[in-house]
Amino acid sequence: MTDQKIRIAFVVNDVATEKDDYTTIRLARKAAARGHDVALIGIGDFIYDWRGSICAMATIAEKTKFKNDKNFLAHLHDDERKRERIELEEYDILMLRSDPAEELNTRSWAPSSSLLFSQIAAEHGVIVLNDPKHLTDAVNKTYFQGFPEEIRPATTITREPDEIIAFLKAHGDKGVIKPLQGSGGQGVFIINKENRQNLNQIMEAVIRDGYAIVQEYLPAASEGDLRMITLNGRPLEVDGQYACLHRFSKTEDHRSNISAGGGVELAKPDKAAMRVAEIVGPKLIDDGMYLTGLDIAGDKMMEINVDTPGGLNYLEDLSEVNFSGAILDDLERKVRLQKQYGGSLSNRQLAVL
Repeated sequence: MTDQKIRIAFVVNDVATEKDDYTTIRLARKAAARGHDVALIGIGDFIYDWRGSICAMATIAEKTKFKNDKNFLAHLHDDERKRERIELEEYDILMLRSDPAEELNTRSWAPSSSLLFSQIAAEHGVIVLNDPKHLTDAVNKTYFQGFPEEIRPATTITREPDEIIAFLKAHGDKGVIKPLQGSGGQGVFIINKENRQNLNQIMEAVIRDGYAIVQEYLPAASEGDLRMITLNGRPLEVDGQYACLHRFSKTEDHRSNISAGGGVELAKPDKAAMRVAEIVGPKLIDDGMYLTGLDIAGDKMMEINVDTPGGLNYLEDLSEVNFSGAILDDLERKVRLQKQYGGSLSNRQLAVL
């Protein structure tokens, strides 16, 4: 850790709905403890100033050490902490940490709008992570299909029931159906012999709100999956410990997502998982995907989270390894690089250098 002080703004869905087990809160708390300027912005709080600058109404954190994430969040939620108008061009880093799936039913306009504001901020010299131009495409699950076929389960994306039935028939009448837009294991169904008679109702429920993704069932997923955090396109590793969790279901519910009530334990990625990470790395780097979460079962990647890759708090609490500190060290390094190169490096380059 250095004495370098930087200014970081975190973009979240809504500051009021942040929780104390969110990765964003852990990162923001650790940044404030270092004496960095820390601001949190909701995706509906941007302002395009008539003079051409990008501003926002933000909640500003005190530059001090808080006992834990719960105390830090209470500080942010304190009624006496009024939002302040900030100019984003005065900030070094803008970290995009909002989940578009949470806005589908109430504020479908907000995620795309915040990305457009973020793109302008990047053009004005703010380092925006993940790169907002590519994130516009990456937030959609179709982005997943751009990775090499050998590390993806067989997949079809459709709203046609007959296409879904044909896919399942070609894959032993077993598969996974989930909405194209969604997160946290919401609306995910495993189709097998036991519930095949409910297929029509399941298809109707998923298709009602948009496209459905149908994937082949991966037997390795019965044991849960690995959530591997990548930084700059590579697995995040600190002091020999990878930022990798084994997530598993604790009930008959097949979902292993932590937000869906799944269990979690530290894991050392095996050769198959490391091979998946090696294969997806070049595309992550080319697209400026600074911080991501790979969900891996066996030798396949089931999903990739580019919006709000989580689990950092669990990783740190279980391992006692300061992954947040490593990320903040890296952000400080990016700010130094930007200044050393006089602003000649593009945002996409800075995102993964």
